[in-house]
Amino acid sequence: MSATTTRTGQRHIPQRYRGALTVLAAALLLMALVFHAEIAAAVQVWAASTAYNHCFLILPIAIWLAWDRRGRLRGLTPAPNARAIGLAIPCALLWLAADRLGVMEGRQLAAMGMVQALILGVLGWRVYRAMIAPLLYLVFLIPFGGFLVPALQQFTTDFVDIGLNLLGIAYYRHGYTIEIAQGAFHIAEACAGLRFLIAAIAFSVLYALLIFRSTGRRLTFIIISVAVPVVANGFRALGIVLLGHLLGSAKAGATDHVLYGYIFFSIVLFILILLGLPFRQDSARPGAGTASVEGEPPPALASTIRPALAIPAAAIIVVGLATFVSAAAAATPITLPPTPAGCTSLPGTEPLPAGGRAIHLACANAITATIAIFPPRTDPKPVFDARRALSLQDTREAFISTIHIPGADPPDWTLVTTKGGHHTTASALFIDGHGTNGNLRTRLKLAWTDLFGHPTQPMAVVLEVDGGAADAKTRLSRFISAQSPNELMLRAAGSIKSGGASVQDSHN
Repeated sequence: MSATTTRTGQRHIPQRYRGALTVLAAALLLMALVFHAEIAAAVQVWAASTAYNHCFLILPIAIWLAWDRRGRLRGLTPAPNARAIGLAIPCALLWLAADRLGVMEGRQLAAMGMVQALILGVLGWRVYRAMIAPLLYLVFLIPFGGFLVPALQQFTTDFVDIGLNLLGIAYYRHGYTIEIAQGAFHIAEACAGLRFLIAAIAFSVLYALLIFRSTGRRLTFIIISVAVPVVANGFRALGIVLLGHLLGSAKAGATDHVLYGYIFFSIVLFILILLGLPFRQDSARPGAGTASVEGEPPPALASTIRPALAIPAAAIIVVGLATFVSAAAAATPITLPPTPAGCTSLPGTEPLPAGGRAIHLACANAITATIAIFPPRTDPKPVFDARRALSLQDTREAFISTIHIPGADPPDWTLVTTKGGHHTTASALFIDGHGTNGNLRTRLKLAWTDLFGHPTQPMAVVLEVDGGAADAKTRLSRFISAQSPNELMLRAAGSIKSGGASVQDSHN
């Protein structure tokens, strides 16, 4: 390190870092281009979901943490580590598996793992370890946790159930809905507490890094910060039901429930801060690196470039392979099913991603059926996305539940009722000619058919009652039960064998 750099307190980048950082910046830019779909998907979720709005702050926070810990780099020289290439290979395979399963969060996590391996490979273990806190904090850029929503809904509903029992308030519970004399309260996905939980975890990790020094205190605080928001959200939901009971109107009690939530969450964060203050250790600053060595040479360029080329190359290979497989599947013509008895085919078909098509049928009892059909080797993501979009599952404050229809295939259908009851849909997936309500097993089956093929076409069936009538659930159940057995779905699922009309061009 030069005397000028020492006097200015590392105002300039030391000579021994310049080459490695230049190579790393170029490699990171290449990785960003390779994984542009993952980045775009993450930013879209940050902007669209209140549960992940805080993710826009993660990168600035990580940069600030790195700047705050810059003293740890004093005296350290980048020492490229070729072993990091071996760490990137499992991440690349994980990305490929997540892509075939249609799990974007898995793809993003694997991409982040490859980025971490790249930084480790170019800068070496000692530099990576000195900056491990801000580097691992980047994991919060991934909008993960959506799979927790059903469990959080269940916990919150159980909490309200127990609370009303203890308070002696008469109620009736079915699914995620609590009915009291003053009206009904539905614990929707937005009320499950995910937005509070994810933000609280990100905050608690930052707070623990700044306030505590021992690993034990940090882990203890983070665990407490995970439990407190979950329990607090239960109290929030119970409070809204109790307020509706006291006001004599469920609607009045829930009118400002979103505002109540933000106020309540602010109070919870304040309590967490107060809980941590008595045990603070921030007076002990992070230790600096060893004393610098005058004239210490930078690492050889070849050793720096090796991981910077190999790891992006692994990323390019798996992304290219996945793109080739998806393109081959999309090029396969699909076969439109014959119109089932009791239904009339509506004009035109709707193009869908991955070479899929959506057909619309007008059926008995004012029910509209939409069948989204995809080529046989389509990966799970476009199939699941089409179902969510067509069944209105992504509608704000939609009520999502399950209806059980004995003898149907599948017996469990997802029921979606939009706010105000204007639209009601029932949906299911059909893989290998068999019905399913959609779960990890379904994704595994789709991934298998994607890789090894199957003669039938994956499809999503969405039934909607015109006008969202009050008896929509009953009418949908009767319609599904009336199929022999499920003629509408099974004929479509097996349509590739039944000689229906073939569709190759998305503009036909």
